[in-house]
Amino acid sequence: MENRNIADRNLWALILGCSSGFGKETALELAKSGYNIYGVHLDMGTNKEKAEQFRQVLEQIGVKAVFFNVNAADDKNRADIIEFIKSQKAKDPNHVLRVVIHSLAFGAIGPFFSEESKEMLNKRQIEMTMDVMANSLIYWVQDLFKNNLLAENSRIFAMTSIGSERAIISYGAVSAAKAALEAYIRQLAVELAPYKITANAIMAGLTATPAAAKIPGFEKMLAHAREQNPFQRNTVPQDVAKAISLLVDEKFYWITGATIKVDGGESILNFIETV
Repeated sequence: MENRNIADRNLWALILGCSSGFGKETALELAKSGYNIYGVHLDMGTNKEKAEQFRQVLEQIGVKAVFFNVNAADDKNRADIIEFIKSQKAKDPNHVLRVVIHSLAFGAIGPFFSEESKEMLNKRQIEMTMDVMANSLIYWVQDLFKNNLLAENSRIFAMTSIGSERAIISYGAVSAAKAALEAYIRQLAVELAPYKITANAIMAGLTATPAAAKIPGFEKMLAHAREQNPFQRNTVPQDVAKAISLLVDEKFYWITGATIKVDGGESILNFIETV
Protein backbone atom coordinates (compact mmCIF):
# COMPACT_ATOMS: atom_id res chain seq x y z
CA MET A 1 0.00 0.00 0.00
CA GLU A 2 1.52 3.26 -1.09
CA ASN A 3 1.02 6.97 -0.79
CA ARG A 4 1.73 9.74 -3.30
CA ASN A 5 1.62 13.50 -3.40
CA ILE A 6 -1.98 14.70 -3.42
CA ALA A 7 -1.56 16.42 -6.79
CA ASP A 8 -0.56 13.13 -8.40
CA ARG A 9 -3.50 11.12 -7.16
CA ASN A 10 -6.86 10.30 -8.70
CA LEU A 11 -8.84 10.22 -5.46
CA TRP A 12 -12.01 8.18 -5.01
CA ALA A 13 -14.56 7.68 -2.26
CA LEU A 14 -16.68 4.55 -1.96
CA ILE A 15 -20.02 5.35 -0.33
CA LEU A 16 -22.33 2.53 0.71
CA GLY A 17 -25.79 4.08 0.85
CA CYS A 18 -25.18 7.09 -1.38
CA SER A 19 -28.61 8.08 -2.69
CA SER A 20 -30.17 9.68 0.39
CA GLY A 21 -29.47 11.04 3.85
CA PHE A 22 -25.92 11.16 5.14
CA GLY A 23 -24.42 9.21 2.26
CA LYS A 24 -25.89 11.51 -0.37
CA GLU A 25 -24.78 14.74 1.28
CA THR A 26 -21.32 13.36 1.99
CA ALA A 27 -20.93 12.33 -1.64
CA LEU A 28 -21.84 15.86 -2.66
CA GLU A 29 -19.42 17.45 -0.20
CA LEU A 30 -16.54 15.18 -1.18
CA ALA A 31 -17.22 15.78 -4.87
CA LYS A 32 -16.89 19.50 -4.24
CA SER A 33 -13.46 18.73 -2.78
CA GLY A 34 -12.45 16.88 -5.93
CA TYR A 35 -13.22 13.30 -4.96
CA ASN A 36 -14.58 10.93 -7.58
CA ILE A 37 -17.43 8.81 -6.24
CA TYR A 38 -18.25 5.12 -6.31
CA GLY A 39 -21.80 5.00 -4.99
CA VAL A 40 -23.75 1.92 -3.93
CA HIS A 41 -27.48 2.25 -3.36
CA LEU A 42 -30.69 0.25 -3.68
CA ASP A 43 -33.59 2.15 -5.21
CA MET A 44 -36.63 1.33 -7.30
CA GLY A 45 -39.11 3.34 -9.36
CA THR A 46 -38.89 7.10 -9.02
CA ASN A 47 -36.14 6.80 -6.40
CA LYS A 48 -34.00 5.01 -8.98
CA GLU A 49 -34.49 7.95 -11.32
CA LYS A 50 -33.59 10.39 -8.54
CA ALA A 51 -30.40 8.47 -7.82
CA GLU A 52 -29.37 8.73 -11.48
CA GLN A 53 -30.16 12.44 -11.46
CA PHE A 54 -27.96 12.83 -8.39
CA ARG A 55 -25.13 10.96 -10.10
CA GLN A 56 -25.38 13.44 -12.96
CA VAL A 57 -25.23 16.32 -10.48
CA LEU A 58 -21.94 14.96 -9.17
CA GLU A 59 -20.51 14.75 -12.67
CA GLN A 60 -21.61 18.32 -13.37
CA ILE A 61 -19.37 19.35 -10.50
CA GLY A 62 -16.49 17.97 -12.54
CA VAL A 63 -15.77 14.58 -10.99
CA LYS A 64 -16.43 11.01 -12.06
CA ALA A 65 -19.40 9.24 -10.47
CA VAL A 66 -20.07 5.53 -10.89
CA PHE A 67 -23.22 4.22 -9.20
CA PHE A 68 -24.28 0.63 -8.55
CA ASN A 69 -27.99 0.08 -7.85
CA VAL A 70 -27.66 -3.18 -5.91
CA ASN A 71 -27.98 -4.62 -2.42
CA ALA A 72 -24.64 -3.74 -0.80
CA ALA A 73 -24.97 -6.58 1.71
CA ASP A 74 -25.05 -9.26 -1.01
CA ASP A 75 -21.78 -11.19 -1.39
CA LYS A 76 -21.89 -11.42 -5.18
CA ASN A 77 -22.72 -7.75 -5.58
CA ARG A 78 -19.82 -6.83 -3.34
CA ALA A 79 -17.45 -9.07 -5.31
CA ASP A 80 -18.59 -7.58 -8.63
CA ILE A 81 -18.06 -4.02 -7.43
CA ILE A 82 -14.64 -4.88 -6.02
CA GLU A 83 -13.67 -6.36 -9.38
CA PHE A 84 -14.81 -3.21 -11.14
CA ILE A 85 -12.75 -1.00 -8.83
CA LYS A 86 -9.75 -3.28 -9.40
CA SER A 87 -10.15 -2.90 -13.14
CA GLN A 88 -10.18 0.88 -12.83
CA LYS A 89 -7.08 0.87 -10.67
CA ALA A 90 -5.32 -1.38 -13.18
CA LYS A 91 -5.97 1.20 -15.90
CA ASP A 92 -4.75 4.14 -13.82
CA PRO A 93 -1.75 3.80 -11.46
CA ASN A 94 -2.79 7.09 -9.81
CA HIS A 95 -6.17 5.66 -8.79
CA VAL A 96 -6.46 5.83 -4.98
CA LEU A 97 -9.47 4.71 -2.95
CA ARG A 98 -9.04 7.28 -0.21
CA VAL A 99 -12.39 7.15 1.61
CA VAL A 100 -14.86 4.38 2.49
CA ILE A 101 -18.18 5.33 4.08
CA HIS A 102 -20.63 2.79 5.47
CA SER A 103 -24.05 4.43 5.61
CA LEU A 104 -26.41 1.49 5.14
CA ALA A 105 -29.70 2.16 6.89
CA PHE A 106 -31.80 -0.89 6.10
CA GLY A 107 -32.93 -2.77 9.20
CA ALA A 108 -36.00 -4.17 10.91
CA ILE A 109 -37.98 -1.78 13.11
CA GLY A 110 -40.28 -3.39 15.64
CA PRO A 111 -40.56 -4.71 19.20
CA PHE A 112 -38.88 -7.80 20.56
CA PHE A 113 -41.99 -8.46 22.69
CA SER A 114 -45.67 -7.93 21.99
CA GLU A 115 -48.97 -9.53 22.96
CA GLU A 116 -49.43 -9.95 19.21
CA SER A 117 -46.68 -12.45 18.42
CA LYS A 118 -46.73 -11.58 14.72
CA GLU A 119 -45.51 -8.06 15.63
CA MET A 120 -42.38 -9.38 17.37
CA LEU A 121 -39.15 -9.28 15.39
CA ASN A 122 -38.12 -12.77 14.34
CA LYS A 123 -34.73 -14.41 13.89
CA ARG A 124 -34.52 -13.62 10.20
CA GLN A 125 -35.25 -9.93 10.75
CA ILE A 126 -32.76 -9.59 13.61
CA GLU A 127 -29.98 -11.38 11.75
CA MET A 128 -30.65 -9.40 8.56
CA THR A 129 -30.39 -6.13 10.48
CA MET A 130 -27.08 -7.12 12.03
CA ASP A 131 -25.72 -8.34 8.72
CA VAL A 132 -26.65 -5.24 6.71
CA MET A 133 -25.99 -2.54 9.28
CA ALA A 134 -22.89 -3.98 10.97
CA ASN A 135 -21.34 -7.14 9.56
CA SER A 136 -21.24 -5.80 6.01
CA LEU A 137 -18.71 -3.18 7.12
CA ILE A 138 -16.19 -5.91 7.91
CA TYR A 139 -16.84 -7.83 4.70
CA TRP A 140 -16.35 -4.74 2.52
CA VAL A 141 -13.17 -3.62 4.25
CA GLN A 142 -11.74 -7.15 4.22
CA ASP A 143 -12.29 -7.46 0.48
CA LEU A 144 -10.87 -4.02 -0.23
CA PHE A 145 -7.82 -4.88 1.85
CA LYS A 146 -7.30 -8.31 0.26
CA ASN A 147 -7.42 -6.75 -3.19
CA ASN A 148 -4.92 -4.03 -2.25
CA LEU A 149 -7.45 -1.28 -2.90
CA LEU A 150 -6.87 0.62 0.33
CA ALA A 151 -3.96 3.05 0.48
CA GLU A 152 -1.85 4.62 3.17
CA ASN A 153 -3.99 7.29 4.84
CA SER A 154 -7.24 5.78 3.61
CA ARG A 155 -10.12 6.77 5.84
CA ILE A 156 -12.98 4.48 6.89
CA PHE A 157 -16.16 5.92 8.40
CA ALA A 158 -19.31 4.18 9.62
CA MET A 159 -22.56 5.91 10.52
CA THR A 160 -23.82 5.03 13.99
CA SER A 161 -26.55 6.52 16.18
CA ILE A 162 -27.49 7.25 19.76
CA GLY A 163 -29.35 3.93 19.70
CA SER A 164 -26.01 2.21 20.30
CA GLU A 165 -26.10 3.66 23.82
CA ARG A 166 -29.79 4.04 24.68
CA ALA A 167 -32.97 2.05 24.36
CA ILE A 168 -35.52 3.39 21.90
CA ILE A 169 -38.94 1.83 21.37
CA SER A 170 -38.96 -0.66 18.45
CA TYR A 171 -35.28 0.09 17.72
CA GLY A 172 -33.74 -2.90 19.50
CA ALA A 173 -32.38 -4.74 16.46
CA VAL A 174 -30.88 -1.59 15.01
CA SER A 175 -29.47 -0.57 18.41
CA ALA A 176 -27.66 -3.89 18.65
CA ALA A 177 -26.31 -3.47 15.12
CA LYS A 178 -25.07 0.04 15.86
CA ALA A 179 -23.34 -1.12 19.03
CA ALA A 180 -21.67 -3.89 17.03
CA LEU A 181 -20.72 -1.39 14.33
CA GLU A 182 -18.87 0.76 16.86
CA ALA A 183 -17.07 -2.31 18.21
CA TYR A 184 -16.05 -3.24 14.67
CA ILE A 185 -14.69 0.26 14.09
CA ARG A 186 -12.48 -0.03 17.16
CA GLN A 187 -11.17 -3.37 15.92
CA LEU A 188 -10.55 -2.04 12.41
CA ALA A 189 -8.66 0.88 13.89
CA VAL A 190 -6.31 -1.40 15.80
CA GLU A 191 -5.71 -3.94 13.04
CA LEU A 192 -5.31 -1.41 10.23
CA ALA A 193 -3.10 1.04 12.12
CA PRO A 194 0.12 -0.69 10.92
CA TYR A 195 -0.99 0.19 7.38
CA LYS A 196 -1.67 3.82 8.35
CA ILE A 197 -5.39 3.41 7.70
CA THR A 198 -7.86 4.94 10.13
CA ALA A 199 -11.42 3.97 11.05
CA ASN A 200 -13.95 6.05 12.95
CA ALA A 201 -17.67 5.98 13.68
CA ILE A 202 -19.76 9.11 13.17
CA MET A 203 -22.70 9.57 15.53
CA ALA A 204 -25.00 12.24 14.17
CA GLY A 205 -27.60 13.96 16.27
CA LEU A 206 -31.22 13.08 15.57
CA THR A 207 -31.73 13.84 11.89
CA ALA A 208 -34.77 13.74 9.65
CA THR A 209 -33.77 11.07 7.13
CA PRO A 210 -35.95 8.56 5.24
CA ALA A 211 -34.65 5.71 7.42
CA ALA A 212 -35.19 7.53 10.72
CA ALA A 213 -38.76 8.43 9.77
CA LYS A 214 -39.67 4.74 10.13
CA ILE A 215 -39.02 4.78 13.89
CA PRO A 216 -42.32 4.97 15.82
CA GLY A 217 -42.68 8.34 17.52
CA PHE A 218 -39.70 9.80 15.69
CA GLU A 219 -41.32 13.18 15.06
CA LYS A 220 -41.79 13.61 18.81
CA MET A 221 -38.17 12.61 19.44
CA LEU A 222 -37.00 15.05 16.77
CA ALA A 223 -38.96 17.92 18.32
CA HIS A 224 -37.59 17.10 21.78
CA ALA A 225 -34.02 17.00 20.46
CA ARG A 226 -34.51 20.35 18.75
CA GLU A 227 -35.75 21.96 21.95
CA GLN A 228 -32.82 20.62 23.97
CA ASN A 229 -30.04 21.19 21.43
CA PRO A 230 -27.79 24.13 22.40
CA PHE A 231 -28.12 25.43 18.84
CA GLN A 232 -31.92 25.12 18.99
CA ARG A 233 -32.12 23.10 15.79
CA ASN A 234 -31.81 19.50 14.65
CA THR A 235 -28.79 18.03 12.96
CA VAL A 236 -29.06 17.92 9.18
CA PRO A 237 -27.14 15.59 6.82
CA GLN A 238 -25.02 18.52 5.60
CA ASP A 239 -23.59 18.93 9.13
CA VAL A 240 -22.27 15.40 9.00
CA ALA A 241 -21.02 15.72 5.43
CA LYS A 242 -18.99 18.82 6.28
CA ALA A 243 -17.46 17.11 9.31
CA ILE A 244 -16.41 14.09 7.25
CA SER A 245 -15.00 16.33 4.52
CA LEU A 246 -12.62 17.72 7.15
CA LEU A 247 -11.79 14.38 8.77
CA VAL A 248 -10.66 12.87 5.45
CA ASP A 249 -7.73 15.31 5.45
CA GLU A 250 -4.40 13.61 6.01
CA LYS A 251 -3.75 15.96 8.93
CA PHE A 252 -6.25 13.93 10.95
CA TYR A 253 -4.13 10.77 10.81
CA TRP A 254 -4.01 10.48 14.62
CA ILE A 255 -7.77 10.18 15.12
CA THR A 256 -8.86 6.55 14.89
CA GLY A 257 -11.10 4.08 16.67
CA ALA A 258 -13.32 6.89 17.93
CA THR A 259 -17.04 7.47 17.91
CA ILE A 260 -17.22 11.13 16.92
CA LYS A 261 -20.43 12.94 17.81
CA VAL A 262 -21.61 15.43 15.21
CA ASP A 263 -24.70 16.78 16.94
CA GLY A 264 -24.24 20.41 17.97
CA GLY A 265 -23.95 19.33 21.60
CA GLU A 266 -27.27 17.48 21.60
CA SER A 267 -25.82 14.48 23.44
CA ILE A 268 -24.50 16.69 26.24
CA LEU A 269 -27.95 17.85 27.31
CA ASN A 270 -30.57 15.74 25.58
CA PHE A 271 -32.07 12.60 27.04
CA ILE A 272 -34.19 11.22 24.24
CA GLU A 273 -37.80 10.50 25.05
CA THR A 274 -38.48 6.86 24.33
CA VAL A 275 -42.23 6.78 24.74
